[in-house]
Amino acid sequence: MAETGSNYTEDNIRSLDWKEHIRLRPGMYIGKLGDGAAPDDGIYVLVKEIMDNSIDEFVMGNGRQIKVRIKDGIASIRDYGRGIPLGKVNDCVSKINTGGKYDSKAFKKSVGLNGVGTKAVNALSEYFMVRSIRDGQKKESVYKRGELITDSPIEPTEEKNGTYFEFTADHEIFKNYKFRKQYLEKLFWNYCYLNRGLTINYNGEKYLSKNGLLDLLNDNMDGDPLYPVIHLEGEDIEVAFTHVRSYGEDYSSFVNGQHTTQGGTHQSAFREAVAKVIRDFYTKKYEAIDIRQSIVAAVAVKVIEPVFESQTKTKLGSTEIEPDGQSMRAFVNDFLKEKLDNFLHRNQEVADTLEKKIKQSEKERKELSGIRKLARDRAKKSNLHNKKLRDCRVHLGDSKDDRKLESTLFITEGDSASGSITKSRNVNTQGVFSLRGKPLNSYGLTKKVVYENEEFNLLQAALNIEDSIEDLRYNKVVIATDADVDGMHIRLLLLTFFLQFFPDLVRKGHVYILQTPLFRVRNKKETFYCYSDRERIDAIEKCGKAAEITRFKGLGEISPDEFKYFIGEDIRLDPVYIGKSANIEEILAFYMGKNTGDRQEFIIDNLRLEEAV
Repeated sequence: MAETGSNYTEDNIRSLDWKEHIRLRPGMYIGKLGDGAAPDDGIYVLVKEIMDNSIDEFVMGNGRQIKVRIKDGIASIRDYGRGIPLGKVNDCVSKINTGGKYDSKAFKKSVGLNGVGTKAVNALSEYFMVRSIRDGQKKESVYKRGELITDSPIEPTEEKNGTYFEFTADHEIFKNYKFRKQYLEKLFWNYCYLNRGLTINYNGEKYLSKNGLLDLLNDNMDGDPLYPVIHLEGEDIEVAFTHVRSYGEDYSSFVNGQHTTQGGTHQSAFREAVAKVIRDFYTKKYEAIDIRQSIVAAVAVKVIEPVFESQTKTKLGSTEIEPDGQSMRAFVNDFLKEKLDNFLHRNQEVADTLEKKIKQSEKERKELSGIRKLARDRAKKSNLHNKKLRDCRVHLGDSKDDRKLESTLFITEGDSASGSITKSRNVNTQGVFSLRGKPLNSYGLTKKVVYENEEFNLLQAALNIEDSIEDLRYNKVVIATDADVDGMHIRLLLLTFFLQFFPDLVRKGHVYILQTPLFRVRNKKETFYCYSDRERIDAIEKCGKAAEITRFKGLGEISPDEFKYFIGEDIRLDPVYIGKSANIEEILAFYMGKNTGDRQEFIIDNLRLEEAV
C-alpha cells in the first residue's frame, strides 16, 4: 500500500484543455451519447445547443426565421439575429465561460447561461463551421474536433445579419448514429409552440404556431378532449390543459423555451396547484389523484437564471421564480387561483363536464381499491421469491448518478432468452423482466385487469408507474422477443398493455424494440453478426468461400458470450413512436379488436413476398 502511495507524484497530475475535457467526459455536457434511437441522445442535444442560441435571438426581437437542414449526417442552422460580434467569433465557440448571456439585461430569461453549448458541439464534431454576419461584414472559421483549421479574415458581404453553423457529429464518439425525423420535428414544433411568430424551415417544411400551448395540445392529443382546452396566459407563465378518455397524466413542461422532459419544480407546482384550485372551486374534498386522472397539460414558465439539474437541462431545480423572489409553488398557485377559478366561473358547461370526469375517476378508484390491496399483498409475498425481475443498481430516479439515463429494463419471453440476457447484461444499468408466455390481450379491458393479472401487476410494480410516470425506474423499456410470429404477437400484446393503461410511457419515448441478429457469418479470422439479408450477403462476400453461416431462430439460441455484443455499446434499438396524427384508440381497435375481416384484408393487401437469396 505504501508503495502505491509513493508513486503518486506531480507527474500524475495533468490539466486538460477545454476540448480534451469535453471529449473525455461528453456525458457531463450533453448527457448520454446514443445512436439517435432515443429523443435525448447526444446528436439531438448538439442540434438543440445551436438552436437555443438562435431562439434566444428571436426572443430578444432579432430575426423571425430559422433555417435548418439536416441530411446525410450534416446539420446546418441559419438564423437572422444580430450575429456574433466578429472579433469574438472564435472565443464564443472555443473558450469555456465565454458568451453574451452573462449580462442578464441582454438575455434576461435565456436557456444557455453557462457558455458551454456551442463549445461542446465544436469539440464533439469532426467538422464544425461558424459564420457570423454583421452589418455588411462576415467572419468564418472551421474546426475539426475543436481544433481551429481555417480562420478566415473579416470580409465584406451582402448577406443578411445572423449566424450560420454547420457541423457533422464525430463518428468516433457517436457510433453508427442517424438522425430520426420524428424527434427533430418534435424539437422544432416545440420551439414554435413556445415562440409564436417564429418560423422554422426544416428541410423545406415550414413550422409555425399561432396559438402557443393551445396548438401543442390540439396537435398532439390522442382522441377528442372531454371539453375544449383551457388556455391561460400571464406574465412569465402559460398553461393549457384538458381531460381525455385514456389513463394516466400527460404533461409537457418548459422553462425559457427548454423542454424539461423530466419535469421539475414548475411541473410539480402545476400538478399541486391545479388540484388545489379545482378542489376549492367545487368546495369538495376531491382527491388530487381523481382530479388529475386523464389530464393532458402543458405548462411553460420564464425564469431569471434558471437552475437545472444537469447541462442537458431536462429537469428544473429552481425553487424560486426569480432570485430572492416568489417561490415557484406560490407563483403557479396564485396564477391558477385567479385565472382558472375565473375561467370555471365563466364557463359553467366546462365546469360541469370536468366535475363529472372527476366523479367518474373517483368511482373507478374506489372500485379498484379492494383488488389493489389484494394485488399489493400478493406482490409483496411473491417478490420474496419472485425471479421475474433481475434488477439493476442504477435507476432513473437516482438524480446524482450520471448513468441514470442508461437505466434499461429488458422484457423477455421465456427462461432461455432471459437467462442469456441476464448473464451478459450490465448489472449496473440493465435489468431483466421475464414473461412466462404470451401476456393477456388487454384491449377493451379496464384497469382492474392490471391488478388481477399477476404478470401485469408485477410488471407495473417493476416499472413503478402505478401512480405516475414521474416515478418510472428505467429510462428505456426494451421489448426483447424473437423475430418470429409468436415474438411479434408478444410485442403487440405488450404494446397494447402500455398504450391501454400507461400511454405516457410510449408518448414520452421510453419504449423500444430490441434488434437482434438474424445470422452469424464467420470464417477463421472474422465474425459478422447480420441483422438483414443485405448484411448477410455483404458478410459472405467478406468471408469468402470459407464462410460459415448460422441462422438464429430465437434469442434463446444466442449464447451469453455473444449476447453481450448486442446489448452493449453497439445495441440496436427501434423506438416505438406515436405519430402526430395517430389515434391510440383507433390503432388498438384495428390491430387488437374484433374486426377480423378488415384486419385480414389489410394484411393481404400489404403482404410482402421476398425471395430467398
